Amino acid sequence: MLLRLAYRAATQVSPRLAAKAAYLWVYKGNRAMAAHRRRVRRGELFPPFLFLALTNACNLRCHGCWIDSSGGGRSLSEEDVESVIAAGKKQKAFFYTLLGGEPMLYPGIWRTIERHPECYFQIITNGMFLDEENVEQIRRLGNVTVLVSIDGPEAENDARRGEGVYRKAMEGIERLARRKILFGVATTVTGRNLETVLCDEYVEQFVKCGAMYLWYYVFRPVGADPSPEFCVEKEQMIDVRRRLLGLRRRHPIILIDTYWNARGEAVCPAAKGLGFHIGPGGTIEPCPPMSFACETVRDHEGDLFRTINESRLLGGFQKFVDERTRGCVILEYPDELAAYLKSHGAEDTSGRDAYGELSASTPRSSHHLPGEEIPEDYWVYRFLKKQLFFGMGGYG
Repeated sequence: MLLRLAYRAATQVSPRLAAKAAYLWVYKGNRAMAAHRRRVRRGELFPPFLFLALTNACNLRCHGCWIDSSGGGRSLSEEDVESVIAAGKKQKAFFYTLLGGEPMLYPGIWRTIERHPECYFQIITNGMFLDEENVEQIRRLGNVTVLVSIDGPEAENDARRGEGVYRKAMEGIERLARRKILFGVATTVTGRNLETVLCDEYVEQFVKCGAMYLWYYVFRPVGADPSPEFCVEKEQMIDVRRRLLGLRRRHPIILIDTYWNARGEAVCPAAKGLGFHIGPGGTIEPCPPMSFACETVRDHEGDLFRTINESRLLGGFQKFVDERTRGCVILEYPDELAAYLKSHGAEDTSGRDAYGELSASTPRSSHHLPGEEIPEDYWVYRFLKKQLFFGMGGYG
């Protein structure tokens, strides 16, 4: 598998783009994690990377999406984006995930990336705007990887995302591959699609398409259309874990999950302080599907380090989670989560009634599987989990 992966990387990714990823993503990512560990030892809170929701505008209406793009879109100002990145760089944070809504609807996206050649950006996109012009921008800039959201084979994907979405996204993927751009595919695992998205045929499809990594997410029933029928139950979650381990040994593509460490124990990145979410209104939120905040990036005259470090909401979130689970409190303890957020006076930033949605939620299993943990059984992924994966060594 390793030799085939190395061959693919050498022949299917531009050497210039591969070198930028190695330096800006991997090397600087490890430095960011080392700086994060030093801050933790000093009792300071600031993540090694950040999610920036550039806009809540989107051209799709996917089932189970937490983004409210009705009634006019909200977007981060370019000044706020610059302020966040400048603050991050002071703390050795050089990796930024750009999302939305649909981030490629944000007019200043290419200006932002171009202004920071010393940073690396990941764009999570539905793939509808990967036309020739935008793909050329990605190739020219070089310090960006694209993560295209596809949730299964055509029929299953379009049932969640809309008719014709799969084919158009695949056309965008073909353009990325022709330009030898480093890109991945993001797939949301649901209780309905896990057998079709965690099988050899599905993974091999994207190997053939030129994707270098496949990033799996587990469905969260949040938003105005929570669609709980898509949830993954406990026995299915164990199956997800087993299937991932088997696929990793067989295919020359990096299969990423953000849910388990090298020992197979559940991890919540937000509870570990590894990455917070900047909403399109400039609010600072624990994670992308949790649209609640007490602070904005403009507080303390734009001193983001002080704002995050002094946040009672963000600082107390780790203890709140650790006292209950290693997994996802949105799924397991929605009522207690709502009470915790209210006790801190957190504002509902969703544009919906997110508090009401939490209160109406039924507790469900998450990726926390006490007594049934399945450790990584392949040394490559044990190493990657400890050194290079999401969290840049935070999963050891």
